[in-house]
Amino acid sequence: MTDVVGDRLLGLDLGTSVVKAALFDASGHELAVVRSATPSTSPAPLWSETDMTQTWTLAAAACRLLLQQSGTEASRVAAVGLTGNMVGAWLVDAAGEPVRSAILWNDGRTQPLIERMQGETPELMERIYHTSGSVMQQGCTLPLLRWLSEHEPATLARATAVLCCKDWIAYRLTGTLQVDPTEATVMPGDARSRTYSDAMVDLFALSEWRRLFPPVRHSESLAGFLHAEAAAATGLRAGTPVTVGAGDVPASTLGLGAVEAGVGCTLLGTNILNCLVSEEPLFAPTGVGLLFCLPGNRWLRAMVNVAGTTSLDWFVEQFCAAERAAAHSREALYTGLEQLACQSAPGANGVLFLPYLSALGITTPFWEPAARAEFFGLTDRHTRGDLLRALYEGIALSIRDGYAVQPAPVREIRLSGGGARSAFWSQMIADSTGCPVVVPAGAEFGAKGAALLAGVAIGWYKTVEEAVHKTAGVERRFWPDPGRKELYDRLYTVYRQLQYDLRPAWRAAAKSAAQ
Repeated sequence: MTDVVGDRLLGLDLGTSVVKAALFDASGHELAVVRSATPSTSPAPLWSETDMTQTWTLAAAACRLLLQQSGTEASRVAAVGLTGNMVGAWLVDAAGEPVRSAILWNDGRTQPLIERMQGETPELMERIYHTSGSVMQQGCTLPLLRWLSEHEPATLARATAVLCCKDWIAYRLTGTLQVDPTEATVMPGDARSRTYSDAMVDLFALSEWRRLFPPVRHSESLAGFLHAEAAAATGLRAGTPVTVGAGDVPASTLGLGAVEAGVGCTLLGTNILNCLVSEEPLFAPTGVGLLFCLPGNRWLRAMVNVAGTTSLDWFVEQFCAAERAAAHSREALYTGLEQLACQSAPGANGVLFLPYLSALGITTPFWEPAARAEFFGLTDRHTRGDLLRALYEGIALSIRDGYAVQPAPVREIRLSGGGARSAFWSQMIADSTGCPVVVPAGAEFGAKGAALLAGVAIGWYKTVEEAVHKTAGVERRFWPDPGRKELYDRLYTVYRQLQYDLRPAWRAAAKSAAQ
């Protein structure tokens, strides 16, 4: 593309709970960031929705505030890149207005429908997995559309397109309707062909609603240009290029600098995603994990632990009242916690923690909804420090678990999320996995990945790979310690044995609780 104006890229990341807007230069340096909360509602048990108009208003306000607080003239923004929470159902009518509140990816209303469909078609999940490479979640687009067809047919009758979050914002900025391969393939779609799957549409009895699916366009292509109304709302220049963008997991992967096959990236947050870049779609092991398309014609295999830093937050809330009272900031609190954990030696004096604190159980290395967390090996000589260190170590071992079931080896792990700020934890992850751990420079990796795709679209970079290579800064590196690696190898053997030996007890406890 020629005649590009500006020397900054704006990345807009529309998270489930926070909207983030960030500015980057051509070297990938994060220059300024603004964040604002995005509310969601639960009109019924297990439902999760958000107001589409409010999402647009918050996104526009974030852009405007970013320019104001950074002192950046609108003319300096060369392009806008988009990412956001994935799938769900964001429906618009012929006038481009929302038909109803958006249904989010973490909505659970379709579970009875899925169970009914499994009764009618026992091979349902196998067929979905064979095509998409992912374990389908209740908040994926196709089951939600099937639910709407049964419970709100008038809603679908009014709709002209079903979008994902970032695509709704792209429409408000440019007036164009599209989705990208990273979204289309997990609706569920076809991971091999990187687009929708008509077989999946038919499987969910949605053929009459096939008209709702907009064209699939490359993540690094232009969606269009900012129109005058959007310019007034955002403070950006009318005519600014806007990129199609990618879902938040693939965009964050690019922002982390993971684009070469064999590179892993772990997002250590409320949930933990352990991802591996590959040059072909990987479907093994079957029945677990997720498979994402990566812009640049690569794929990302992801294994999920649904309880990450949640476990640490729980421990702090239940057992660290004194530390909470004494800490003057969240950073000081977690520094104090690490000091407490360091009072215990590696191996936590024989205590082992299985970090399955979520009521949803576990999805890696196998799917077990009845799984629950345990402290194993306790005696009366153990201290809070032992328990806390065991908790850190248990989560590190769960990350090892995520890579152990990957169908190809990982040569380094790029670490992000709240846990990546901890040198103590980062080193422990390197020791537990035996892999070098890289903490990239920056904070808003989803927004950065979106911005890099915008840079490709306007010709700043020739390819997605070039964009990532030219902008991948490193803040810290951690190398495995051979002695501690040997210790964690022994602990991991016990950890794995507990996983399998406890399954009958977990299931019996769940059955007992249900009676």
